[in-house]
Amino acid sequence: MNIAVHGRDFKPEDKHLVQMVFEELAENQLNVQVSDSFRKILSAAEISPLTEKTVSFNGKEDIDIVLSLGGDGTFLETVSKVGASEKPILGVNFGRLGFLTSIQPTEIKSAVQKLLKKQYKLDERSMLHADSEIELFKSGTNFALNEIAISKTDTSSMIIIHAFINGEFLNSYWADGLMVASATGSTGYSLSCGGPLVMPHSDNFIITPICPHNLFVRPMIVPKSSIISLKVESRSNNYLVSMDSRAKVIGDVDSEITISKESFKAKLITLDGSDFLDTLRAKLGWGSDVRNRTKLPSLEETS
Repeated sequence: MNIAVHGRDFKPEDKHLVQMVFEELAENQLNVQVSDSFRKILSAAEISPLTEKTVSFNGKEDIDIVLSLGGDGTFLETVSKVGASEKPILGVNFGRLGFLTSIQPTEIKSAVQKLLKKQYKLDERSMLHADSEIELFKSGTNFALNEIAISKTDTSSMIIIHAFINGEFLNSYWADGLMVASATGSTGYSLSCGGPLVMPHSDNFIITPICPHNLFVRPMIVPKSSIISLKVESRSNNYLVSMDSRAKVIGDVDSEITISKESFKAKLITLDGSDFLDTLRAKLGWGSDVRNRTKLPSLEETS
């Protein structure tokens, strides 16, 4: 099995856990390749990946599975590197909340065994794509798994974002910004801005304003077949475009950004025993109310 590994900076106290991951991969005689940027981080931390092979994610390499070592931000960066090749990704959580990185470092031994025995399923997630007459990001990377957001660049003035759905005017948002989130991204930035939680395989996108200056403006769920067009007015004549973990200041306020469904998907590895609703309860503290019983009720018990 060919394993590619990508990661970002980690805490010094996690050094032994990162080393343990590579030792477990080597012990099972897996063919491991490490991204160039992560290899530099490992070298600075005096961690040996136990391999000299480097992966560039050019879409032509023989990769079966990609391991993302870090938090959700690292996972999203890994998705941007994998791109249209649709290589399956498993996240090992060295971060904090970890909605996308469900495996803990201490579980790496059992995780590797499940991978070898193919005790997992591929969870395909729809993504967002952005088009514009101006250059946003490098060609082929204008996509996001969680959200595409437009926001102001300074600390004072709001921006105005004129939004259209399938060519029909929706609203002019006076706000700090506006995002279009996927169902997967409903647990991320959109959630913190008051957006709804959406099951990850729902055929929807979420239009969520960021700090709108209007009490009656609320997030809106639209079909993911929608074509969402955004035009910006800004006193500073610029604005920030972000796609997951990447961001860029745009200096052309006359440009239009069109957001639609990406033609390819992100493939997340879900090991046997993992479930989205379990993750919601664990990460958001659902069920921790002292009035709940220690044993979760079954459907039969509540009927």
